[in-house]
Amino acid sequence: MASADIEQYRVLVERAPALVWSAGPDARHDYFNATWLAFTGRSLDQETGDGWLTGVHPDDATACLARLRESVERRRPFELEYRLRRHDGVYRRVIDRGVPYTDDAGVFRGYVGNCFDVDDYHAREESFGINDFFDMSLDNLCVVGFDGYFKRLNVSWTRTLGWTAEELMSQPSEHFLHPDDHAETLTGRKRLHVGSELGPLVNRYRCKDGTYRWFEWRSVAHTDRKLVYAAARDITEQKLAAQRLSEAEATHEKLQRQLVFADRMASVGTLAAGVAHEINNPLAYVMANLNVLIAGLQSFGAQPSAAEIEEAREMAVEALAGAERIRKIVRGLKTFSRAEEERRAVIDVRPLLELSINMTFNEIRHRARLVKDYGKIPLVEADDARLGQVFINLLINAAQAVAEGDIAANEIRIVTSTDAAGRAVIEVRDTGKGIPASLLGRVFDPFFTTKPVGIGTGLGLSISHNIVTGLGGELSVTSEQGRGTTFRVVLPAAAAPQPSAPAPAQSERRAIVRASVLVVDDEPRIGTVLRRMLHDHDVTAVTSARLALELIRAGKAFDVIISDLMMPEMSGMEFYDELVRHAPALTGRVVFATGGAFTPIANAFLDRVTNQCIEKPFDPESVRALVQRFARQRDAPGAAGDG
Repeated sequence: MASADIEQYRVLVERAPALVWSAGPDARHDYFNATWLAFTGRSLDQETGDGWLTGVHPDDATACLARLRESVERRRPFELEYRLRRHDGVYRRVIDRGVPYTDDAGVFRGYVGNCFDVDDYHAREESFGINDFFDMSLDNLCVVGFDGYFKRLNVSWTRTLGWTAEELMSQPSEHFLHPDDHAETLTGRKRLHVGSELGPLVNRYRCKDGTYRWFEWRSVAHTDRKLVYAAARDITEQKLAAQRLSEAEATHEKLQRQLVFADRMASVGTLAAGVAHEINNPLAYVMANLNVLIAGLQSFGAQPSAAEIEEAREMAVEALAGAERIRKIVRGLKTFSRAEEERRAVIDVRPLLELSINMTFNEIRHRARLVKDYGKIPLVEADDARLGQVFINLLINAAQAVAEGDIAANEIRIVTSTDAAGRAVIEVRDTGKGIPASLLGRVFDPFFTTKPVGIGTGLGLSISHNIVTGLGGELSVTSEQGRGTTFRVVLPAAAAPQPSAPAPAQSERRAIVRASVLVVDDEPRIGTVLRRMLHDHDVTAVTSARLALELIRAGKAFDVIISDLMMPEMSGMEFYDELVRHAPALTGRVVFATGGAFTPIANAFLDRVTNQCIEKPFDPESVRALVQRFARQRDAPGAAGDG
C-alpha cells in the first residue's frame, strides 16, 4: 500500500466519529483513535494496556473484562455494553464491538473495534411515551426532593393551581400547603424519608387566586436518590359534593323534625276544642267550690260546727281533685307540644296512653265507647312526645273511622300486652267502616288518606310509622270492610332498670331537719305557697334574681335555692352564672322551677348543668323531700362548707 493511502487511512481512522481501538493477542489495548482520547480526556499512554479500564464504571468493569477475555480466548467477535467516563466526569453508556484479525499468513494478531455513545438513544428509547404520559396525565404527577422542593412537575399542576412550574419549584412545597395540613403532611414525609409507607394522605394546596384545592396523594420514596415520586389526585369536587350531601342530609333531618312537630301541632289544634272542654269542666267546679268556700269561711262563727268544717273540707278536696285533673291535661299539652330534639328515656307506656286518651277523649266520647284492656307490658325506651303523637294519631283515626250517632254499638278498644319476644304491644281497635283491601298497602304512604277532602293532612300515619320504626319497632294494620280496623304498635323492651331503694315506712321516717331556703320567683304567690308548704323551715322569698344576689353578697347563708328558670330582667340561668362567678359553692344547691315552656337557650342551659329541675304546679311532698335531702347533706360528716 502506498504511503499516501496509508496516511489517508490513518486520517480516516483518527477522525472517525466512532471511538476506535485495537488490542494485541493478549487482549491488552495498544491503540485508541483521537475521537476516543477526546471523549475520555486522557492520553494514549494512559489508555493503552489495561489503562482504559479505569474509565469504565466500577459496577461494569469486572463483567466487561471477563467478557472480553472470554471472547479473546475463543477468538470470536464480541459486543459489550458498559458505562464509560467522559472527560467531564459523566458516565455514558457505550456499545463496544470487537472482531479478531489475522496477518497475511493467517496468524491471529489481536482485535480491532469501535465504540458508539448510545446514551442519548437509550434515553429516547426509555422515555418513549413516558414523558407524554407524564405531561398528559390528569393527575398531578411530581418528583419532590427530600429537601422539600419540587424537582419535576407535569402540566396538570399548572392547570389545577394556576402557578407556573417555575413558581412552584422556586419555593418549598409546604409553602403552598393549607396551614391546617402542615403538621400531618410533614409527619407523613418523614415516614417516607426513612422508607416507611405513607399511605393515603389528603391535604390542600393553595391556588394562585388564593383558593385551595384538595388532593389525595400516593407516594413512594427512593431513599438512595433522596427523591419522592408522587401522584396527587384532585378530589376537590368529591369533597364539595360530600359537603353538599352532608348539608342536604342535615337540612332533610331538620325538615323531617319540623314536619313531625307540625303534624303534632296539627293534632293538638284539632283537639283544641276538646282540650278546652276538658279543662273547663274541672275548672268550673274548682272555681265554684273555692268561691263557696271563701264565702262560707267569712260566714263561719267563732266556733264553726263539725258539719261546716266537713263541708269546707269536702269543697277543698273537690277543688284539689279538679286542679289535679287540669294539671294532667296541661302536662299532656306540654308533652305533646315539646319542640326540642328527640330525647329518649325509659318510660311506662300506660301513663302515656292515658295522657293521649285525655287529649282525644272529646273526639271519642261522641262516637264510641272506649274500652281499656290493659295487660302486662314492659317498659320501653322512647321519646314520650313522639310516641304520644303516635297514640294520638291512632286514636283520632279510630274516632273518625266510626260514624256518629250510635255510641252503644261502636267501640274503640285499647289493648296492651307482651308478645313471645318480650316486646311491648299496643293495639288500637275500632269497629268502624274499615279500609278496602286495595288501599291497605298504602295507608303509611305520605299524603295518602281515605278521609274526605279537608280532613287530615295524609301525613299522620306516615310520620307515626317513621317514629315507631325509628324506635326499632313495628307499626302494622289489619282491616276488614264493615267490621273495623286494628293498628298494632310493637316496641322492643327497654333494658332492665336498676331497682330503686324502697321508700322508708312511715314509722321509719326521720325527724325533720330544719333548713334555710331561698325562693326566687317573679310571681309573689309562688313564694307565698312555698313558704306555706315549707312551714317547718326558714324560707326567704324574693321576686327577682338581683334581690337574691344582694342577700347572698350580704353574707346570708342558704341550704337550698329554688329559682324560677324564666324571669324578667335576670333569668334563673343568668342568676346561676352570677353564682358561678361570685359564689361557686352555692351553685350545687340551686334547684330550678319551671312551668315547662323551654326556649332553645333554656334547653341548652339545662343540658349544660346537672342541677335538678322541678315542674309547676308543685307536689308538696316532693318539695319537702327535696329540701330535707339538702338539709341532711349539709349535716353529713365531711360535708363541704360554704367556702
